[in-house]
Amino acid sequence: MKFKVLFYLWLLGLIKPGSSADVSVSPGSSAVLNCSFTLPPLVDDSLLNITWSFNGLVLASRNHTQPGFFLNTTVSFTGSFPLTVYNATPDQQGVYECRVSYNETNYSTDVTLTVLVPPLVSIILPEVVLKRKTMVECWARSFSPPQIMFTWRRAGNKIQVPHKIQVNHTEDGLYDAVSWLTFFPQISDQNTIFGCEVQHTALVKPILEEFTPYITVLPNVTLSVVPSTSHSSPLTLSCDVIGFYPDNISILWIQNGKVLPNLPLSIQNEEGMYRRHQYHTLSMEERSRGGEVQCVARQPNVQEPAYGTIALSIADPHVQNPGLNKSAKASVAMMIISLTLVFLLCFGFSWKRRDEKLKSLNVSAIVLPPKVVVGKKGRVTISVEGRLAERVQTTWFLNDVPITDTSYKEKKYGPFFSAAYTPRSSRVSVVSEKSCLLPSTASGYYKLHTQMSSRSSSSSVKQLFSSVTFIPNLSIHKGAIFKCHISYKGKDKTVAERVSDKFTILAPPDVSEIQFSEANEEEGVVTMTAQASHFHPDIITFRWFCEGGELSPVSFPQAQAAPRPDAEGFFSAMSQCRLPTAELERGETRVWVTVHHTALKQPVTRETRGFIKKPTISEIISSALSPAEEGPLTLACDITGFYPLEISVKWLHLKGNWTEEGEDREREIKEGAELWGPLQTLPRTFRAKALLKNLDEMTRGGEIVCRVTHCSLLKPIERVWRNTHIVAPSIPRSLSVCWRRDGVGIFSVLLSGGKPTAEVLWAAGGMTVSKLLSRERERENSEGEPELKSICVLVRSTGRQESDSRRGAHARRIRPSSVDCNGQCEKMNESADRMKSVLEDKQLNEHMEENGADEDMDPSYINTVRLRKEKKERLRVTVEITHPALRLPAYLTWTEPAEEASCLAVISKSTSSLDTTTHPHL
Repeated sequence: MKFKVLFYLWLLGLIKPGSSADVSVSPGSSAVLNCSFTLPPLVDDSLLNITWSFNGLVLASRNHTQPGFFLNTTVSFTGSFPLTVYNATPDQQGVYECRVSYNETNYSTDVTLTVLVPPLVSIILPEVVLKRKTMVECWARSFSPPQIMFTWRRAGNKIQVPHKIQVNHTEDGLYDAVSWLTFFPQISDQNTIFGCEVQHTALVKPILEEFTPYITVLPNVTLSVVPSTSHSSPLTLSCDVIGFYPDNISILWIQNGKVLPNLPLSIQNEEGMYRRHQYHTLSMEERSRGGEVQCVARQPNVQEPAYGTIALSIADPHVQNPGLNKSAKASVAMMIISLTLVFLLCFGFSWKRRDEKLKSLNVSAIVLPPKVVVGKKGRVTISVEGRLAERVQTTWFLNDVPITDTSYKEKKYGPFFSAAYTPRSSRVSVVSEKSCLLPSTASGYYKLHTQMSSRSSSSSVKQLFSSVTFIPNLSIHKGAIFKCHISYKGKDKTVAERVSDKFTILAPPDVSEIQFSEANEEEGVVTMTAQASHFHPDIITFRWFCEGGELSPVSFPQAQAAPRPDAEGFFSAMSQCRLPTAELERGETRVWVTVHHTALKQPVTRETRGFIKKPTISEIISSALSPAEEGPLTLACDITGFYPLEISVKWLHLKGNWTEEGEDREREIKEGAELWGPLQTLPRTFRAKALLKNLDEMTRGGEIVCRVTHCSLLKPIERVWRNTHIVAPSIPRSLSVCWRRDGVGIFSVLLSGGKPTAEVLWAAGGMTVSKLLSRERERENSEGEPELKSICVLVRSTGRQESDSRRGAHARRIRPSSVDCNGQCEKMNESADRMKSVLEDKQLNEHMEENGADEDMDPSYINTVRLRKEKKERLRVTVEITHPALRLPAYLTWTEPAEEASCLAVISKSTSSLDTTTHPHL
């Protein structure tokens, strides 16, 4: 029975959850939700149970399945249990949970089902009055999922004004969203096309709904009295209505709320606006009635008309202002009492709030950097002034996503960086401790900094500076804004909020050299092309010049001339210019192009002289391995990539600085000098090889110079071959090995003498080895001979257990070999460790100082060598030494001792010195 329980527990440990993926379908389609697990070879079906649930309701299991779903258990032997949802509806979208129960232990995974329904877009446009606040609604109805984005446009361009978005969930499981555009219409907006662009996952391309606002211009109404000589005659009033649009306007005369009859008449001025001058004569009864008279101008679709008011008691001298009666006097007295009480209340409230006003904060606007360049650090800053500025905390946001500090400082462990320590980004959130956990933070590099400074003008007023240093990234920061919330420490209430302006991200262009096309034989014209890539924004200018003046570029179609964005949002563009082939054939015409962009301090210039190409000259190589060898000596020099093909090569013999009187220091060698080629490799591209054969003994005693002359060169190019002696280095018989207490192994080799410097290549591994990083240092010893010291630092890894033991900043000591000892051996180990701890640390420090590890190494040069523990691999470190004096490379190898070594031998080795066994194979 005990064996059976252990067997089931072993099978249970072999079950591993598989990966899940989200599923998106259209309404009415069937969706297959995958659920897979890695099962052991033998599984008891009676102990295995599968259930699918949604919102706490079980939809399918091995015993029962709800209508509209199907659970496929026929492939359970492969560990796959897919659930099919028939005729998916918006109510069925959400997170589905797949749970596998085996032997009363549960394993689960989640799959998200999304139903894609495109939105229906419509616009609600209210009355539009000149310079009055207008709010336009853009509705997107019956869509799913709820993520949607609105973009407002004016004449095809994005409107950089704030707008609001609201998303509502409808009864049918879909979503409605509305975006409001608030603006104040101007005359320039008349007959201008506005648009609302909606982007959604279910749309192949965005929907653009356009409208043209019909702007109404309100008139200016002026009301006046025509002078009258008699009180008994009718009173005539004049009403001027000026500057309105359109003409369909009606004018009403109202006296004390009663409409009077009128006769309208309009006149249009030169600006297209209308003007109406209308008179109205009050009768004797209407004149004696007194009060106020209004001239009201009404326009269609305008809720608030324009009007002018005149008081007859002031405008008409014949109308007497009657005295106030008792009721009016009482009203005036009550009004005076009310005003007095209000004044006293305001005074008391202001006295109570006196201290709070002294504690008020003065928050500046967010200051953006003058230029935001991709890849270069920028800083946004805000300042807060006040008596309690030191108690203020700031919270920064990118758009609406909080920013956390992602900068970090490297952490050292002992003389070396710990091999087990991996630098990670600091995630210190600046959000208040009382707020809820946030689902995500702004991606990218950010460094938060807060500094207090005392103002010199007043010691009681303090100033706090808060800034965010960031590295601009086009995909993250394009069109973004920074927000800063100011609050007091320990409180969640936001005292002030500042929002930055949108900033333009700059990226300077990478400009290529001028490329040439093949000449057109019929027209005899060559097209020159210059390309600019990886720049932002998309405004760029190419200007072509030659020695005669500025050239006109080749015109492109609009689709090809506009800069083209790539997947990352950077732009690329090209420009072409044409010249006759005859002017470019021999390089007689100097042509250059300048590229102007806002991210450049100075324009980038690319210059050419036509098809002329400068040659590339290689170093001189010799046929002999060493000058001491017998036989003829031949020198060679490769000349590639030049045009035209006429080229001149001279071989010169240079003597020492001191020469006899009348003797030249350099002598041309003509015997044995040859030029192989020129050979055409590409159109208008040639290569050649300069040879110097059968050098005599006298010539071998100095320096040999290969001098190349070409029409593309302002001065000849020279390559020098010196008759130097090649000496093999002194190679030790073994490697120097030191194991640190934290499991880091330091391997080094010292090569004495040798000319030129040898090349060293390190490798390590088990059955197979991989290349390692190393650090080399050259110096002279006490005898004046050159020395080359190569150091390689590594740490061995056998899998997850060892990595777990290295978590944090502490590393567990790893010995070169591990054996199983009995209790007596363990006591001997502990005793030996106590006896050697002080001496071992001293020896390690001396060894590391001798190797110069602290000075030469950093964490990027610590190699991790992975060994397969299940195959009992032993660590093997080898170094390859290559030198011209050695016909074959030399190899030094260190191999980890076998695990079968006795416990006593291990203790003996650990107490005397660390393992430095080497196996040279020369």
